[in-house]
Amino acid sequence: MADDKEHAFWYNMRTGEVEHGLQSASLDRVGPFATRDEAAHALEKLRANSAKWSEDDAQDAR
Repeated sequence: MADDKEHAFWYNMRTGEVEHGLQSASLDRVGPFATRDEAAHALEKLRANSAKWSEDDAQDAR
């Protein structure tokens, strides 16, 4: 992730747009991402993380 949050890329969950810098309310955005391309694929990353966490939780429950 980018260290400089003001100049990083963010994915706006409300609009579906990639933003450069802190343009929208924190409630609407996810990130930060180092590149515009990473931010554009934010939903894929979120889905993959969610699936992994669900799998980990299922393993822990056994």
